[in-house]
Amino acid sequence: MKSMCHPLRSLWWAILLIIIVSANSTTDEAESAVPINPDDEPHPDPNEENYPGMIYIGRHDHHDGKRTGFHTDNGVKFIYGTGFDETHKEIEEKDLHHVHYGPDSEHDIADRAHGKTREQVLHEKRAGKIDLSKGPKPYGWFEEHPLDGGMVPPKVVRVDPFFMDVAPVTNKEFGKFVRATYYETEAEKFGWSFVLSSFLPNAENLHEAEVDPEAEDWVAVDGAYWRNPEGPGTSYKYRENHPVVHVSHRDAAEYCTWVGKRLPGEREWEAAARGGNVGPKNRTLYVWGDDQTTDAAKEYANLWGDGDFPWDNKAEDGWRATSPVKTFKPNLFGLYDMTGNVWEWQRGGKHKKRIVRGGSYVDSLDGSFNHAATLGVRATLHGTTTTGNVGFRCVKSPKRKEEYHWVYDNEGSGTAELVLEDEQGNRKQRQTQQNQQPQPIDLYEDDDEFDEEVIHDPTQPRPDETRKRVLAVKPRTVRSDEL
Repeated sequence: MKSMCHPLRSLWWAILLIIIVSANSTTDEAESAVPINPDDEPHPDPNEENYPGMIYIGRHDHHDGKRTGFHTDNGVKFIYGTGFDETHKEIEEKDLHHVHYGPDSEHDIADRAHGKTREQVLHEKRAGKIDLSKGPKPYGWFEEHPLDGGMVPPKVVRVDPFFMDVAPVTNKEFGKFVRATYYETEAEKFGWSFVLSSFLPNAENLHEAEVDPEAEDWVAVDGAYWRNPEGPGTSYKYRENHPVVHVSHRDAAEYCTWVGKRLPGEREWEAAARGGNVGPKNRTLYVWGDDQTTDAAKEYANLWGDGDFPWDNKAEDGWRATSPVKTFKPNLFGLYDMTGNVWEWQRGGKHKKRIVRGGSYVDSLDGSFNHAATLGVRATLHGTTTTGNVGFRCVKSPKRKEEYHWVYDNEGSGTAELVLEDEQGNRKQRQTQQNQQPQPIDLYEDDDEFDEEVIHDPTQPRPDETRKRVLAVKPRTVRSDEL
């Protein structure tokens, strides 16, 4: 009998040992998924991160040319806004290098161009020296320059580093997305899109079709969409390397999401478009400088030229409509078509006023017709607008380590532990104890909680001091007027 019990006893011990080892390994894996000391985790090296067809926009070391890591401020500061406002030349160089911390860090740096600090402006408001007859400005209010639509007056802003597509998305690239996802653009759903009047295949359609009330040179053509840019009978087949057009803001955002990217913010876009010429001394009006002649522009941008719009395009740059991407010279960052060819959708704005940047082939140099195609050029369109001169490109944020912060634990049993929290604030908590059963509530209790005065015992900790705190992933949010 003893000889039979001995093997069984050994078997039970072996099973128990396996259970203990499995439980310990599971616990170790769960604990290793969350760092014990998050501050010890290094930031990813941005020099080891690259994406095909994208260029990194961020600070670089002046000595070895390498990308500056996230252990310090590696964003880009530049003067944002229209180039026609000469006050940008009065902004001091140190504003671009000023490290702004403290309680007012969310506000813009003092506008020295107009000789007033933020405190002086607030003092004048209190003293009644500022004319407020026009009333307060709504959130997101933007004062535009009449020539290029850029912000007035220019000011110093900052953006985090990012990767940007070297050129706008082409018909060929967008076609892969459509075939892979069976995506239907909004122009296809609506059944029409805007085409420039001088591009209509049949001149008789000009008298019959509806036009854009804000831009009478653009005609609503039935059946026009990205495959048929000028309507039925036309094709994109010989324009596969041209920027895709007749796409709405949603169409552009859906494509960027499909490729694991996103639309750029307009400040990101302008930081990239200026190509490093961001200071008061080297800030230029155009990619090529300040020369407003067609001979200088035709090497860098696809614009309308010296002919009369919309019927006489002399094609000084070689093209009357869209041109293949990378046809013209890039800017100093190596980005193509940052001026002209097609407008580019931006992240943010409102649905009725989505932002586009860059200008297109219908724009001029000086703003004598349409927009002046400067580096600060800006316009807004309804989010569902689709036309033959609006496209897009994508950007991507570099990888960063998870950041943590302390939050009060009001959900569990009060035991402090490390939890994860996503960008929406949803927390994923590892339970260390079994959930306690909720105590039943007596709905018919007659005692009034205010009948007796509650006196705190000073020898005992206060209730708010007994609350446990847990370490959670800090949501990474973007504070800007682009959202």
